[in-house]
Amino acid sequence: MKLSQLITYTNDLLQIAAVPDYPNAVNGLQLENHRGEVTKIAAAVDSHLPVVKQAVARGCDLLLVHHGLFWSGAQPLTGATFEKIKSAADHNLAIYSAHLPLDGHAEFGNSVLLARALGLEETEPFFEFKGYNIGVRAKVQMTRREVARRLEAVLGTKPLICAGGPDKVRHIGIVTGGAGSEVAAMKALGIDTFITGEGPHWSYTLAEELGVNIFYGGHYATETFGVKALAAHLSEKFGVPWEFIDHPTGL
Repeated sequence: MKLSQLITYTNDLLQIAAVPDYPNAVNGLQLENHRGEVTKIAAAVDSHLPVVKQAVARGCDLLLVHHGLFWSGAQPLTGATFEKIKSAADHNLAIYSAHLPLDGHAEFGNSVLLARALGLEETEPFFEFKGYNIGVRAKVQMTRREVARRLEAVLGTKPLICAGGPDKVRHIGIVTGGAGSEVAAMKALGIDTFITGEGPHWSYTLAEELGVNIFYGGHYATETFGVKALAAHLSEKFGVPWEFIDHPTGL
């Protein structure tokens, strides 16, 4: 499979050029491979050195990630940064990153796939970032305990829970990753139960004051869904194998 053809297709699929993001996201192809071909895809949440080493060891020549190479901004190509780039380049590993274009995607987005895994089939996009919705919301008839049970089953780990809102949950909002600081916005949008990855310390106390439940499921754990779904789709579309590199941070 030609790398250029796969990248053009993926950019169009995720609307890479149209979706706003943080400057250091640098969505799209971040590192080419010298053969210009793809024979095996790896998917991972992060693009740091341990993941690059695993992708190389598994014989992959394209690494799809949610968090790309440039989150720390401009930095010298020394130490681990140099080793990461050199290892990928020496072993023909291209790296492609999709951050917010993957979070809010209607089919492959982290938020919509987490909602689906929780059994929330009737969802609608919400939580606008620069004109683009990156989360989903749903009307439900559930208890807080049932939300906790389902989330633990899906993520494989117990979420941290701020039980600041009602026990009878009626309006769930999901924004994966580090959106916990948006608890006041959730309240203003009519959300009584907010599922996210992580948040600052004060988000917990503010949620108690505002009467909102927050489920902190973990930044990493809530953002494995999109890269897996995207890699599976590209594998089927282009007939190349894929595998997931699971390297949890615990955060």
